[in-house]
Amino acid sequence: MTPNDVLKSLRYTFDFGDSKMIAIFALVGHEVDRTLVCQWLKKEEDPDYVSCKDMEFSCFLNGLIIDKRGKKEGPQPEPEKKMTNNIVLRKLKIALDFKAEDVVEVLSLADFSLSKHELSALFRKPDHKNYRACKDQVLRNFLQGLRIKFRPEA
Repeated sequence: MTPNDVLKSLRYTFDFGDSKMIAIFALVGHEVDRTLVCQWLKKEEDPDYVSCKDMEFSCFLNGLIIDKRGKKEGPQPEPEKKMTNNIVLRKLKIALDFKAEDVVEVLSLADFSLSKHELSALFRKPDHKNYRACKDQVLRNFLQGLRIKFRPEA
């Protein structure tokens, strides 16, 4: 999935307005303006569409962690230069303070089943022998499950 797709989904799920999106970026010291946020959220066919870079997307997810859980002591994590679905899933899990059971439950809301063992493989380091790359389908279903959980009326 593209960073733009995930941004759109999270914005809708948590009902973030433009100013909230800008504030989340500001939590990690990354300045964005309303125009850029709007360009990220446009459809790809739109001539004003701008692709969100991985580093900017990482800043947003780091800001979301701070927004949901508070700032941690000590040095703040550096934004990743290259994002993967595994990193996105892990950062969302941290931001929402989810345990493995919570992630499995959210996936089941979207009629997608994944065992805790399969899930743990997604959170391992890439050089671990049991590491498994998170496919778009898993991330898409997780985001859909979040929508169902946090915006059941929609």
